[in-house]
Amino acid sequence: MSTDGMNGAFDRFKQTYFEECADLIDSVYTHLSALNEGRSDDETLNAIFRGVHSIKGGGGAFGFDRLVGYAHHFETLLDLLRDHRIEATPPTVNLLIRAIDMLSDLVQAARHDSELAAGRETALIEELRAAASGSTVTTSATVQDTPREAPTPCGKREIWIRFAPKRELYRRANEPQLILRELARLGETSVTADLTRLPDITTMEPDGAYIAWSISLLTDANAAKVADVFEFVMDDCDLTIEEPSVHAAEGPTKPSEAANSSTGAVNQPALVAPAGKPDGTTALQSIRVEVERVDRVVNLVGELVINQSMLRQLGSELPQDQCLELITGLDALSQHLRELQESVMAMRAQPVKSVFSRMPRLVREVAGQLGKDVRLVVTGEATEIDKTVVEQLADPLTHLLRNALDHGVETPEDRAEAGKPRQGTIHLSAEHRSGRIVIEVCDDGRGINREKVLAKAQARGLIAPGTQLTDEDIDNLIFVPSLSTAECVSNISGRGVGMDVVKRNMQSLGGRIAVESKPGKGSKFTLSLPLTLAVLDAMTVAVGRETYLIPLTNIMESLRPAPSKIHPVVGRGDVLAIRGAYVPLIYLNQVFAVPGALSDPCKGIVVIVESEGTGRLGLVVDELLGQQQVVVKSIEANFQSVKGISGATILGNGRVALILDIASLKDMERQNALPPMHQTASITSSAHEPLRALAAAE
Repeated sequence: MSTDGMNGAFDRFKQTYFEECADLIDSVYTHLSALNEGRSDDETLNAIFRGVHSIKGGGGAFGFDRLVGYAHHFETLLDLLRDHRIEATPPTVNLLIRAIDMLSDLVQAARHDSELAAGRETALIEELRAAASGSTVTTSATVQDTPREAPTPCGKREIWIRFAPKRELYRRANEPQLILRELARLGETSVTADLTRLPDITTMEPDGAYIAWSISLLTDANAAKVADVFEFVMDDCDLTIEEPSVHAAEGPTKPSEAANSSTGAVNQPALVAPAGKPDGTTALQSIRVEVERVDRVVNLVGELVINQSMLRQLGSELPQDQCLELITGLDALSQHLRELQESVMAMRAQPVKSVFSRMPRLVREVAGQLGKDVRLVVTGEATEIDKTVVEQLADPLTHLLRNALDHGVETPEDRAEAGKPRQGTIHLSAEHRSGRIVIEVCDDGRGINREKVLAKAQARGLIAPGTQLTDEDIDNLIFVPSLSTAECVSNISGRGVGMDVVKRNMQSLGGRIAVESKPGKGSKFTLSLPLTLAVLDAMTVAVGRETYLIPLTNIMESLRPAPSKIHPVVGRGDVLAIRGAYVPLIYLNQVFAVPGALSDPCKGIVVIVESEGTGRLGLVVDELLGQQQVVVKSIEANFQSVKGISGATILGNGRVALILDIASLKDMERQNALPPMHQTASITSSAHEPLRALAAAE
């Protein structure tokens, strides 16, 4: 292989290592959170240890000496904790949380080929050492002069191990004592130190490796499981793992005998890892694929969906009796394409845990700066969402949590005076609702100070004096740019930048944000986002000569109402009486200035829709054209943001159709505000050209 090829392969391995580090650090944070909340067991500490040990082992392979040296001290304390030689007290758990924060920083520095400030981890290393020295360490292995020759109990097997470290093992901060302890967890061990390589003290090298060990392990684990203990030191030691029964015909050779007769050749383990798990079940297999490759597949599937729509459009115009096989084939193609699209979307799906796991550290650091005691409770972190959406959630959630910490949760003293627990609570949750993902950030703080918000808005000329606003209208003023209720500017808040950024980010993702607040009780921010930005199922409707799409997840029913069911409301427009309830009507021909459309709902169709937190609406359209799967194109990237529109698509006939944003339409109905006529009229024509250009480019 050429030098360039070797360098490329090395870079790919390194990238894989960093991706695995991110997963491991997320896992450690999750288990530390369980440990901190008393929801842990022995396996929790074992999982934390394995995560740190894996990061350290991989770092040693790539020569990240600073990272490895720090992780070694971290790992030592964790080993004492899982052996119950140190109690996991709250101060110790807090130290572990700060320790993983530092390890994360070291990993990021290595990833970006940068260096943290010299000595930044020194204080933490001293704390880790001090915590580790607070216990008496005893060996887990039973060390004897000669290997034990007791009979093997039924169901157990005896495995002989010859372990001879090389000097590289010590240079990478690996410690044989920890490996011997890990072996002891698999069963009963009998360990003999081999000192035959130990030279005279006058010729001994400080960084040399002279001691080897012969171990007899009585266990119910197989040799592959034993080999896993040596996973990160395989290349830095001479290792032999054997079961005596395998060589019974030749006469067993004990580890000590093998050591005396060895010629220096490295023996391979007698057994190799089986394809499945030890219990016979099939192991879950996975591969890592570059995101760019998946994105290319997603784009191709999107183009296939468009082409399939065009073929179906042409097929519908053919005579059924003469082209039956062709039409049947098109229907089968449609079904297969849907399955392909769902599979590709599943490949892009990621749990929000990758973003949620960063938030506990943010809360700890900001709460510390503000002198507040705040606990973050996270639920639903396994909820899956499109990777593109996940990547853009970090900034909005960061702003929301900083806002809750600074403006929402009170200081411990203020909370005590208000009769609340001194420790505040922020709840971060995620779940699927109605085909969307809903993320909520709730706090039990003071709530929004509506008087102060209104006064600030009036002082800045945003609201005319004497204007009557509802509580909901005042709460939504916090999303206005440059509006802040902070008394002074700090590095946390006060510049009026943050909440407006959250709203813009949500809108760019086809989502929305809502806020609910109760004075003295706290606030809740609700983010509602599409599960994917690529493809959706929609109902095609006609309004005059224009075509619009309504997401199927929003549609409740459709009907042609009787005239007696339509009632006008002064200042609010018409409502539809249906099953004892009144549903506001929105005439799409008026909203988007479409000429030639039906204005009488009794002659057209009313589509009852509902969206997260909006209640029900009745959209008045001319007719329903049918259901289809469409590829979503961004309207903002190709034209401009349009109220009431979340995106666009290309139909089977080559025309561009706009996708309705139900939540935005609800806001327009509530405020009794329609888009300017010149803007909406231009959308139906001007938006077509850039979108066609986009489709052609893709």
